Amino acid sequence: QVLLVESGGGLVQAGDSLRLSCAASGRLFSRYYMGWFRQAPGKEREFVAAITWGGRTYYQDSAKGRFIIISRDNAKNTVYLQMNSLKPEDTAIYYCALNPQGLIEPMRVPLEYDYWGQGTQVTVSS
Repeated sequence: QVLLVESGGGLVQAGDSLRLSCAASGRLFSRYYMGWFRQAPGKEREFVAAITWGGRTYYQDSAKGRFIIISRDNAKNTVYLQMNSLKPEDTAIYYCALNPQGLIEPMRVPLEYDYWGQGTQVTVSS
């Protein structure tokens, strides 16, 4: 069993920054793949960013150029999502997810992930 715990969400103003963290524990296979998704009220869960064990990154197209950076510390089994220049439309619950396979291709679909955290709320006021 794998446990994912997100933290770092909160209420911020437009233009502010946040760094979300996701700590993984339990039966962690080597070279696991991590992703961040978000879900706004009344909308489907959507892909934000993903990172392979080796650090290759993938982003949602709308995230590019907005200084959203995914990173990981394999020694700490933790993945991060740095979000800058936040907008009210970024308001959502942010989830981290894990795929235990050592894949390197982009995985942007929730069904491709086996484990999920409980989510952390990000609210951006205008």
